[in-house]
Amino acid sequence: MSDHLDEIRWTKLDRDLNRISRAELAASYAARPLVAPGLALAFIVLVGLSAALFFGQTTGGLVVVAAAIFGAYMAMNIGANDVANNMGPAVGANALRMGTAICIAALAESAGALLAGGAVVETIAKNIVDPTAMQDAQVFIWAMLAALISSALWVNFATLIRAPISTTHSVVGGVMGAGVAAAGLAAVNWPMMGAIAASWVIAPLLGGLIAAAILALIKASIQDRDDKIAAARVWVPILVAVMAGAFAAYLAVQGLQRVVKVELGTALLIGLFAGGLAWSLTVPWVRRKSAGMENRARSLKSLFGLPLIVAATLLSFAHGANDLANAVGPVAAIVHTSQFGAFAAQVPVPGWVMAIGAFGISFGLFLFGPRLIRMVGTQITKLNPMRAFCVALSTAITVLLASWQGLPVSSTHIAVGSVFGVGFYREWHNQFRQRRAPTLRQIATEERRHRKLVRRSHFMTILAAWMVTVPATALLSATLFTGLTIFM
Repeated sequence: MSDHLDEIRWTKLDRDLNRISRAELAASYAARPLVAPGLALAFIVLVGLSAALFFGQTTGGLVVVAAAIFGAYMAMNIGANDVANNMGPAVGANALRMGTAICIAALAESAGALLAGGAVVETIAKNIVDPTAMQDAQVFIWAMLAALISSALWVNFATLIRAPISTTHSVVGGVMGAGVAAAGLAAVNWPMMGAIAASWVIAPLLGGLIAAAILALIKASIQDRDDKIAAARVWVPILVAVMAGAFAAYLAVQGLQRVVKVELGTALLIGLFAGGLAWSLTVPWVRRKSAGMENRARSLKSLFGLPLIVAATLLSFAHGANDLANAVGPVAAIVHTSQFGAFAAQVPVPGWVMAIGAFGISFGLFLFGPRLIRMVGTQITKLNPMRAFCVALSTAITVLLASWQGLPVSSTHIAVGSVFGVGFYREWHNQFRQRRAPTLRQIATEERRHRKLVRRSHFMTILAAWMVTVPATALLSATLFTGLTIFM
């Protein structure tokens, strides 16, 4: 009898423990979505406390603390949204795993920010609004703070709806809205705003056309040849050389411009030298890699894996060097103006401000980056190493051409436009090939002929987000500026 009672007790105990374990498991699943926001909040609070400790008692200390907090918030949003455009194609092509891609991007972004971000940044307000049109330095500080907050909020919203947008254009809209609210429509540099609006169309369209042209070249010169391996041994080193030359010139013109001033002619010579060096190194590597390779298109993908990883890393480095100014530029302008009581076209960037931007980008990438990386790499269109290589090469070439012409373009728009270009070219190529097929095959492939290789829903969402970024951040910034001036 006692044994039977003991068995009943143990059975009830097992049931109770099972219920507790299930409750703990459910609680862990419920709490998991809160981990990333909690860590992000902890980082922002740490930045705010550090700024308050060192600058809370100085002149304009509270404004500096607020700028540091929202600068950290903006930097994390840049890491969550913008970096996906560099690593998304590589992850979508299975050239890199998600964890590896995030680690490489974080290191490259931080290195670009800290090594090539520069000690002096040109405030974005110089090109968008006339700071002298504002009443005084305090008004300029509120305008920069409103621009910083509004752009960070908009990039955060875009990340939530999985829309890769330009953080540069977000800041531009924020500065424009605050400038109009502070000094009227006459204070805005409308020709510059017109050029930025034109870049919404020119940059992604040009990137898509170049990416499609590169993919067409690869198909015609390598994939459609009878001896694909022999063709690859000729053309892959050439394509890698073009990539190396484009990136070297791009980094010289854009990525290092705040450290060393490089003219376009010198940058092209640097690119020519880098391209020749890359070609000489790639030729023996391709020969070794292709030895014993089967003569089919699927085998060629492995030849583009390593160049794609290098291209994604260089894109991340250049992005960290350039787009860090989106986070630290307004912060540096606020710190300089609050300390010296006057605004300037160029302001020095304190080391602690640069560190906030660099670590904030890395934090945002680790915590929230996978959302946009998957969207860009896998959900717009199907990518493989060759197609992703076309995206990376097109991004570098397009940004270089835009810099040569002085067009204010966004690398985000170019990269995403290149992904769409690759997908739409594949749709066109499939339909063109099927129209030339025999009649019996046309009947058998009627359903495949009309298959869409680009998700239209993502296309429309991203296009809409691009079009409303500047107006939305401008309206939000003007509203925030008005509120700040009323309550402060």
